Parts: sequence; structure tokens; C-alpha cells
Amino acid sequence: MSTPKTRIFIVDDHPLMRDGLALLLRGESDLEVVGLAGSIQEAEQAIAAAPPDLLVTDLSLKDGSGIELIKYVKDRFPRIRILVLSAHEEHLYAERALRAGASGYVHKQESEEKLLEAVRAVQAGRRYVNEETLQRLLDQVIAGSDANPDDPVSRLTDRELEIYRSLGQGETPSDLARRLHLSPHTVDSHRENIRHKLGLKNGRELLQHAMRWILSQEH
Repeated sequence: MSTPKTRIFIVDDHPLMRDGLALLLRGESDLEVVGLAGSIQEAEQAIAAAPPDLLVTDLSLKDGSGIELIKYVKDRFPRIRILVLSAHEEHLYAERALRAGASGYVHKQESEEKLLEAVRAVQAGRRYVNEETLQRLLDQVIAGSDANPDDPVSRLTDRELEIYRSLGQGETPSDLARRLHLSPHTVDSHRENIRHKLGLKNGRELLQHAMRWILSQEH
């Protein structure tokens, strides 16, 4: 009797990345790709109709953050295991993804072998992060802290970080409100909270700070 294949659902808003990942996973005899989506809405509908064994998701999606998708899936389908495959900075996002319910985090710059290793580790019920992230998380547990005190950005909530990043990438508050299905007032409230946490005087300083931060993450 053959062992059942691991049924995998992929979420990424870049078609080439999505299709390339599906091609890689389909080349493995023990893995089966059962669905693809480019947005949170598409993913939620498909997963509700036919829950997979494993969800592989990016964090930047065209209608919101993959963190929100992770929370939705773990709340509705707790048996689905989740692996994040993202280009976002691991030091900022891996812990957030794990707190939301993911079991692993792999950067898109990692090799195909590392990705397959992560897929099988997560499906087997283990955690998967790189050594640097693991050491940092252990240090935080020992120190009894959740964030890097030297990096005020790390103290932002998941939603605040999403808005801060989007502002730095040039998205306007009104565009953010439409894309994230939030009211303009809610976006403004988040912007004010971010500004206070970062010690900034006004909206112009917030925008400049966010843009400089984005540039610093690219180097």
C-alpha cells in the first residue's frame, strides 16, 4: 500500500514564482500540489472547499498580508500546517509568522533543497527556521523579551508593520484603505500609532522614515 502524498496549496501573487514553485513540488513523488492562488480571498475560498495538508504562502499578497491568511487558516482549519516562503526580512517576519500559526519560514533566496527540506520538516510536525533566527528566538526567550529594543520598528504590530512598509513603498493612505478593505479613519489611526511608537513628529516624517527604512532593507 502506497503512502498518501502530502497535499499542498500555494499562495503567491507572482504567477512566475507560483508556477515555478508548483513545478518544483510536483517533481517530488511524495508531494502533490492541489491548488494555487494569488490573493487571500482566492485562497480562503479554495481552502474552505478542499482543505490541504500543507499551505505554502508568501507574506506580500495583493489584497493584504499573508499573516492575516495564516491566522484565518489556523483559526478555521487548525490541522493544516503552514510554511511561509517570502522575500521579507526574516529577522522581522519569521517570529510574527510563527506567532500567527506558521510552523516554518524560508527566505526566497534559499536553495530548492532547503525549501524541500522545510516542506518535509513542517509536514512532519517540526518547526523550521534558519539557524540565525532560531538563535535569536532562543535569546529572546532567555531574556524574557519579544522585540529588539534597539529596533523600534520591531515593536509595531503586524498590521502597523504592513502599513508602515506599504507607505515606504509609495502607497498612499487611500490606496491602502482600498486594498486592505479598511476605512480611511482606521488607516489614519494606524499611522498615528506608528508615528508615536517611532517618535516622529508628523506624517511627513513618518513617510520619510518609512522610505529610508525600505531602502535600508534592500541592502
